[in-house]
Amino acid sequence: MSLKVPLLDLGAQYAPLRAEVLAAITRVCDSQQFILGAEVTALERELARLLDVEHAIAVSSGTDALLVALMALGIGPGDEVVTSTYSFFATAGAIARLGARPVLVDIEPVTYNLDPSRLAGALTPRTRAIVPVHLFGLSADLDPILDVAARAGLPLVEDAAQAIGATYRSKPVGGFGAFGCFSFFPSKNLGAFGDAGLVTTTDAALAARVRRLRNHGMEPKYYHQAVGGNFRMDALQAAVLRVKAPHLHAWTEARRVNAARYVRLFGEAGLTGRVIPPVEPAGRRHVFHQFVVRVPARDALKRHLDEHGIGSEIYYPVPFHRQPCFEALGYRAGDFPNAERAAEESLAIPIYGELSLDDQRAVVEAIASFVRGLAPD
Repeated sequence: MSLKVPLLDLGAQYAPLRAEVLAAITRVCDSQQFILGAEVTALERELARLLDVEHAIAVSSGTDALLVALMALGIGPGDEVVTSTYSFFATAGAIARLGARPVLVDIEPVTYNLDPSRLAGALTPRTRAIVPVHLFGLSADLDPILDVAARAGLPLVEDAAQAIGATYRSKPVGGFGAFGCFSFFPSKNLGAFGDAGLVTTTDAALAARVRRLRNHGMEPKYYHQAVGGNFRMDALQAAVLRVKAPHLHAWTEARRVNAARYVRLFGEAGLTGRVIPPVEPAGRRHVFHQFVVRVPARDALKRHLDEHGIGSEIYYPVPFHRQPCFEALGYRAGDFPNAERAAEESLAIPIYGELSLDDQRAVVEAIASFVRGLAPD
């Protein structure tokens, strides 16, 4: 187990694209157009085609994508927005920043996504939107969620920050609700060289509202129709993303190959039933932004992997209902048992497309050496 394997190796992805990326950056520098402009417009057009949506609006980050989408829906103080208790903080943080109340729902124990069977019970007369999360690269179960939303007359904002390229019933996520929100943080499957994000919609009026809000609510220049924000994408990020986006499908397929290989290697190592890999329910295409396993003695295993040079990460150790900043929401330990159990047992291991067979064998052997030392179940 002398082979060191990082959780993510961005350098391996960058190396073959270096000349093309630097040429794109030079193109922006020569143009001296650094915010919005032709590069951003071209990226929006290309990503709209990739995601099969009518409108794609480039913004400053995945967090700001969620924020401006909720702003465009008029979410504010006194409103409630229902979402999962288990996700990256921005999902609930964007709701709270607008003065609205995040109303939390437990997850399915197998997919880590919002449990649709618990959704209707979370709605109240103050509910103004539902935000399902496509966590770790797997779509939420959208049909029953959309059914609840339609019956209640509520818009859906898809948090697809980790799921670009994922599909539900053969359709890309991001086009099912009022809005889809994507992140291009550098570690994402399609990552920029800094913060960047995207809002998608099939509604022309909503698209126009987001475009206005991302630039201080201004239209025309110096005439402000609403109080927006500075949510504009830098042209440098757009240029980098335009180089990388054509490779997304191949990178995704490599992740999917690696995911299947992990399952085979777990079996060969005698780990079946002791290390629980991600699932891919029928009708959904997982893009494996993270490969999250459930393991016994998770914290001890992470320390073991650290000692052997194997990268891993805990996503996420504290669900929203146990975060200090949300104490006033009134939730308590035990309210959402599936999320709490996931927070205690889940661990992400390397899944990036450039992993070799030897890399994956090293990861599995390190896990197996730890599990063999545990007392039998």
